Amino acid sequence: MISRIDLRGSALPQGAGLRALLPRAEFDVAAALDKVRPICEDVHHRGDAALVEYAEKFDGVKLANVRVPAEALRTALAELDPQVRAALEESIKRARAVHREQRRSTHTTQVVPGGSVTEKWVPVERVGLYAPGGRSVYPSSVIMNVVPAQEAGVESIALASPAQAEFDGLPHPTILAACALLGVDEVYAAGGATAVAMFAYGTESCPPANMVTGPGNIWVAAAKRYFTGKIGIDAEAGPTEIAVLADDTADPVHVASDLISQAEHDPLAAAVLVTDSEALAAAVERELEPQVAASKHIDDRIVPALKGEQSAIVLVDTLEDGLKVVDAYGAEHLEIQTADATAMADRVKNAGAIFVGPWAPVSLGDYAAGSNHVLPTGGCACHSSGLSVQSFLRGIHIVDYSQDALADVAHHVVTLAEAEDLPAHGAAIKARFGWKVPGK
Repeated sequence: MISRIDLRGSALPQGAGLRALLPRAEFDVAAALDKVRPICEDVHHRGDAALVEYAEKFDGVKLANVRVPAEALRTALAELDPQVRAALEESIKRARAVHREQRRSTHTTQVVPGGSVTEKWVPVERVGLYAPGGRSVYPSSVIMNVVPAQEAGVESIALASPAQAEFDGLPHPTILAACALLGVDEVYAAGGATAVAMFAYGTESCPPANMVTGPGNIWVAAAKRYFTGKIGIDAEAGPTEIAVLADDTADPVHVASDLISQAEHDPLAAAVLVTDSEALAAAVERELEPQVAASKHIDDRIVPALKGEQSAIVLVDTLEDGLKVVDAYGAEHLEIQTADATAMADRVKNAGAIFVGPWAPVSLGDYAAGSNHVLPTGGCACHSSGLSVQSFLRGIHIVDYSQDALADVAHHVVTLAEAEDLPAHGAAIKARFGWKVPGK
């Protein structure tokens, strides 16, 4: 069901050497880039007509309009199952509570008398958000994208999700209902690379955006790479992944169920257990069989994911070694199920989000912890963060110096300009003082 990697009995290698021993899915964005490039440029040149054509080709629907009518949003919300609505509302409430605390305030540093630097935070003017609609429907991703953008103060928010043949070419109604709950009324039936291109270039129906965020498949990731530099992006999201660092105090039923919970996303999803307990490893292996058999998406997602090269049980000599392994892996989701889970979690350096103890499973974070579930994958947690209010803010420095304050430091500026062989930089200072620099 799942392979083993035994790292016991010798010192662990450092850095890249250790990362090379760990399981990871093959996710060739560069190869996909060659396929999305002509699609993106077609959207650039033909606009809505290209979007309509690709919706028919990829999604099997003939669109009358790319933009979703306002009435469809209202209808979706009115017809939403009351229990689903209550769950979405609770998820929104908790996400707002967490993300509201992430807001940044303007701060002024008085560097010297008469000289100050102020950092003000300005939201991106317009963002395009993406909610996947392939194997599953993700209204939770609508929340995770919209809430931080709103809390950042973004004025113009648009969302795209693939057209669905079974819903007359509209995105899934639960996606539309989530948009309505959040007050997002600009929604488009567009998926994959075509949605990213629509936001990047703009079309007759959709004005261009400054930034695109949201999870998606390899085609979304490739399109984001294609437009990097033209628009802002959050990350090139790869297949989802969970790592569990556990000792012999962990419940194998919990561990197995958490591994399966991520495996059901996609056949490329990664499920990794890192443990110093041979007994726990064996118990989890035994527990996987009946739990997988009782699951829904067995043959098309769960079994291929667990049996894939991206998933494994990694055996280590000690939890200290386990900590080194999970830091090298840099999981999107990292669960700590050890006797001292809180202390161990505090020592982790690389993870998209950390879930502490037996009562904080990844599924909680996916929906209702208040945290964001749009997180770095593929080891990118060593240098990147999950989606947050800061993702939608730009820090701008405002430099305000008086004549005396500039005079006090002018000779240093001129010295550094000359050291870099940029005399015109120094001349811009000298010109303000009659070409005689104070202090020189």
